[in-house]
Amino acid sequence: MRIQKCLIVIIALVGAFTLTGCGGSSYQSHITTKPSYSVSVSQLAARLGLTIQKAGSPYYELKNANNRVLLFTHQGGRVYVNGTAICPMGTTTQVGGVTYVSELLVPKICGYLISGSAITLNSYKTFSPKTASGTVVIDPGHGGKDPGATSYHGYYEKTVNLSIARKVASHLENRGVRVIMTRNSDIFIELNERADIANRAGADLFVSIHADAHQSSSQNGYTIYVARSASWTSKKVGIAVEQAMGQTGLASKGIRNSDFRVLVRTACPAVLVECGYLTNPSEASLLDDSQFQDRIARSIADGIIAAL
Repeated sequence: MRIQKCLIVIIALVGAFTLTGCGGSSYQSHITTKPSYSVSVSQLAARLGLTIQKAGSPYYELKNANNRVLLFTHQGGRVYVNGTAICPMGTTTQVGGVTYVSELLVPKICGYLISGSAITLNSYKTFSPKTASGTVVIDPGHGGKDPGATSYHGYYEKTVNLSIARKVASHLENRGVRVIMTRNSDIFIELNERADIANRAGADLFVSIHADAHQSSSQNGYTIYVARSASWTSKKVGIAVEQAMGQTGLASKGIRNSDFRVLVRTACPAVLVECGYLTNPSEASLLDDSQFQDRIARSIADGIIAAL
């Protein structure tokens, strides 16, 4: 009899687990608060310059005049841009009837969209690949004994600064600009010397490349800095780079004033670019990705070319 009772209990427990266990393994979770590092589907569409044409099972359809994006939210679903599968959908979350997806999808999808008058990321225009002349000093922040910030994933700011700076230099040189790097390896250079390099060269523009950090991991976006007493040309470059960076799909924190030494000691127009937050898990992943670094670099180069 005792054995029979035990079997009944076991069968009951197995049945209960079977009924409830499926919910735990579901691809789409249901919680009561918005998950970190996520955007709603409507926010995703707005940031990509798209509108929602179809919402719900088995997919969301986002469109504009030039693009069609499908988000398949089922188990193992993928993201399609103009008929091509570009990446897994990842986990989606339902909160109060609103579907949230990873904010990493914004820049991933952005790279596959067809440009045109109907798409303007964050209301920014896409710059044309025109050429320019002049001398631009590109300054990868930190280096050597000065690692800069440490990313959420453990790598140092000095490394990503140099990688992006090299890519900016390459894009500028391909478009006719003479480029001088304050450093092209992992070495330490004093702040005054960085500015002096530009002054000795009689540069037309100085651009310092950095990545941001904050005690809160939810902080995100890129920021452009000019000195408090910046010339109109510095401000014009700042505006152009801030607008062009909208092509990355990252959020803009705008143009700010700060008297960083490299901005106030240079005789030429100067801007400092914080490319994103290393302390934000999503942006730290993007900033460590070579293809996304190139997207940032192309955007910075676009802004520079537009302002020269």
